[in-house]
Amino acid sequence: MAEQPTRVQLPLGDPAETSALAHGPVPVGPSDVRPAFDDEHPPSAALIGDCVHCGFCLPTCPTYTLWGEEMDSPRGRIDLMKAGLQGAPLSDSMVQHFDACLGCMACVTACPSGVQYDKLIEATRIQVERHHDRSPGDKAMRTAIFALFPYKRRLRALRGPLRAYQVSGLPKLVRRSGLLDRLAPKLAAMEGLAPVLEKREKLPERVPAVGERRAVVGMLTGCVQGEFFPGVNAATARVLAADGCDVIIPRKQGCCGALSVHNGRQEEAERFARATIDAFEAAGVDTVVVNAAGCGSSMKEYAELLADDPAYAERAKSFAASVRDVSELLADLGSVAPRHPLEVTIAYHDACHLAHAQGVRAQPRSLLTEIPGLQLKEIAEGEICCGSAGIWNVLNPEPARELGDRKARNIAATGADVLVTANPGCLMQVASSLERQGTRIGLAHTIEVLDASIRGLSVSTLGPQH
Repeated sequence: MAEQPTRVQLPLGDPAETSALAHGPVPVGPSDVRPAFDDEHPPSAALIGDCVHCGFCLPTCPTYTLWGEEMDSPRGRIDLMKAGLQGAPLSDSMVQHFDACLGCMACVTACPSGVQYDKLIEATRIQVERHHDRSPGDKAMRTAIFALFPYKRRLRALRGPLRAYQVSGLPKLVRRSGLLDRLAPKLAAMEGLAPVLEKREKLPERVPAVGERRAVVGMLTGCVQGEFFPGVNAATARVLAADGCDVIIPRKQGCCGALSVHNGRQEEAERFARATIDAFEAAGVDTVVVNAAGCGSSMKEYAELLADDPAYAERAKSFAASVRDVSELLADLGSVAPRHPLEVTIAYHDACHLAHAQGVRAQPRSLLTEIPGLQLKEIAEGEICCGSAGIWNVLNPEPARELGDRKARNIAATGADVLVTANPGCLMQVASSLERQGTRIGLAHTIEVLDASIRGLSVSTLGPQH
């Protein structure tokens, strides 16, 4: 009988043992066992060495908060990366810990040593997708997700059947029966997250500035944002124009690649990034404005994504430097359009890829508190992710529900009239949890609140009640 390769046994729960594993030799068994990583941009040993295992990341990590397991914390996963660099095989258990990471980057904010965990986990996920053979069910689910969500026309084609399903009364019956949860929990998660569809608003290719022109900007319309939350894009264009921007909306733009890059699908992400750069370069704009946190985060990293592409490396660097979240741009420009009072109490939820990945926290709060009559409330445990994390809530429905329900309880405790955030995934995730616990509260994107104030609309216009 052939000799079986020795599996690396990875310790759970004891930081001292984990650290010893990371800093000592790792037995990998016979020489024919393939190491976890190849030589094409594996996670950086230098960046791994920056982690001093202090533990400041632990209270901010969603999975460590849920399970209390060392290998489901940032420093635990960093130790697994180091083990992989030392020759450990890419076992199913190792991949499970990497997959469990939401990529929320709260640990990056919390880390006093400046560990670039974001770069480490993205490099690791590329290696996982390149070398790990997923189960047929997992592979099929991921294939279906990436055949749909990055493609606007396919999402648009889904709108009709989804709308018909929503108005039929079937959703209440399906959820009350619990049958879908038992038979297909991932499909049930997708069904529960689907927002009530708004009327699609077709935007022109150019929205002229109101009054004196202060800037010319390109606007990303996004995939899920554009098809499931078209009102956010319309509000973005109106607010930018009201504050003196000519807004250019390229017709040929597609997916920015955020979902792909966050899930290790490198070639796909690079293809989307090149097409996005081409579309906005052709539009001739110096600034690209984004209203979805996950998209903005990825677009600001195009230089790293396309660093090995001689035709795009410099263009990607220039493009990445031009990307701004809409709240960043508006805060820098300063408001000129009058803000009408909104007598409303708002709870502001930091989208992870805006606050942690982009470091944009003060700007949306500053813009909101400029509005007369508006009161801003902070949410307890604000650094903990709501459980959306791109497609994580679909692939991991049960822990995502736990995180969503935890966030919903903290939101309800504020007593706010409206929850405001800056990412479509957060809006869908939190809406589902709020509905599940019976909390009635309005939901809105930051830009929709500004739009309502500028236009003098009533508070009742701020998103559906849940």
